[in-house]
Amino acid sequence: MPAYQADLPKFAALDAQVVGISPDSPYCHIAWQRHEIDWLDYPLLSDFWPHGEVAAQYGVRRESSVPLPGISERAVFIVDKEGKIAFAEVYELSAQPPNEPLLEALRRLNSRSADG
Repeated sequence: MPAYQADLPKFAALDAQVVGISPDSPYCHIAWQRHEIDWLDYPLLSDFWPHGEVAAQYGVRRESSVPLPGISERAVFIVDKEGKIAFAEVYELSAQPPNEPLLEALRRLNSRSADG
């Protein structure tokens, strides 16, 4: 999450809004930022109730996987302005996904929008 924070100007220059979401409660998000990573300048949403329903709809809720069922995979989605998924990738839970593939996908998306 801090890597997205560091590249917020790059995302903004590509007309993109970074949003984080997890099945943790809003109180967990606040404690995590306050005590571990510092405050984020982009929305961090809670998929707490019904638990993990957004993750399930995107196909990334762990139903019976290790380490914990009910958490979500580490996944990144780019949703275009029409609400269609333009990019999707699942990563290891311990991984910080690199930003460059996301930025490149946004560049391609913006290029297509400019062409037509």
